[in-house]
Amino acid sequence: MDRTLFQEEHNIFRDAVRKFLEKEVVPFHEQWEKDGICPRELYQKAGEMGFLCPWLPEEYGGSGVDFLYSTIINEECVYARNSGFMMGLHSDVVVPYIFSFGNEEQKKKWLPGCASGELISAVAMTEPGAGSDLASIKTTAVKDGDDYIINGQKTFISNGILCDVCVVAVKTDTKADPPHTGVSLIVVEAGTPGFEKGRNLEKIGMHAQDTAELFFEDCRVPKANLLGDEGMGFIYLMQKLQQERLVCSIAAQAGAEQVLKDAMKYTKERVLFGKPLSKFQNTRFKLAEMATEVEIGRAFVDRLIVEHIAGKNVLTETCMAKWWTTEMLKRACDEALQLHGGYGYMMEYNIAKDFLNARVQTIYAGTTEVMKEIIGRQMGL
Repeated sequence: MDRTLFQEEHNIFRDAVRKFLEKEVVPFHEQWEKDGICPRELYQKAGEMGFLCPWLPEEYGGSGVDFLYSTIINEECVYARNSGFMMGLHSDVVVPYIFSFGNEEQKKKWLPGCASGELISAVAMTEPGAGSDLASIKTTAVKDGDDYIINGQKTFISNGILCDVCVVAVKTDTKADPPHTGVSLIVVEAGTPGFEKGRNLEKIGMHAQDTAELFFEDCRVPKANLLGDEGMGFIYLMQKLQQERLVCSIAAQAGAEQVLKDAMKYTKERVLFGKPLSKFQNTRFKLAEMATEVEIGRAFVDRLIVEHIAGKNVLTETCMAKWWTTEMLKRACDEALQLHGGYGYMMEYNIAKDFLNARVQTIYAGTTEVMKEIIGRQMGL
């Protein structure tokens, strides 16, 4: 598909991002997968190049550019098979909370470091007993003079080991009715007494990306770290989910494109019964189906990118895109792995990692089932 979103300056930027990833990420990614984490210095290198939070105004360390630049970064990370260096999470999911809901003092304190890579961010919502149902979180923040005392536990937190600043969803009013009106967002800085990072969780995929448990035990945080107003945390989270789910859709779409490209290359080269695998009808049919779904996904995702940049409310549509593109990626990986035969089951082939890394995408940022539930409610069902 001939994409009309980008101008020449975007193409130049894409080339720079691609070269950066080829130099700083691709050669080392396999080692990071073994380590279960990427080096924090990588964030500073990206910050020096202007690849972190490029949408931030210049006064906070950004370049003041549009979301297309974030789109390019997220796509190129996928094309490079970077599953550990979470630029999209940092720049386009977490930092926007601070920018949109923080006061001027908070913005000046944290945003420049986020743009430079000196500060790595995370958002802590999920708990052992609360995932998509954020209103049921148990972590509490109780006022004590000029501070909040936080107690509770979070889990499955991406960037949990590396993070310097963490936007934490807490209950500031445990008796609020309805319950979601008691949720607030508080920024907790690494090194704060009572804030402990647990183990780096072992996952079936995304091995280069640190995912941790976080513990808060009588963790004293200044009231000045509250983002926005008390009791508005749930609303703030809902307001930012449109972009988060769009980022997920962009990544899933790019992943499916890469899987299709590699599957076509492999089936043209693999010889079976004296002819290329691509010359068998079943192979052509499978690849034709994948290509059709990839084209459909690209048209939908690019439309949502344009409408999101224009400031339109496309929350329902991004829920549609999130579940459909991630499920489509799952199907593409499964079909491509099958076309690789036994080699597809070997970790030395990219499709094996693609298959494992794709599985979580229908789960994080809202499961497929939750996406459909939201869509159904928006339809008045």
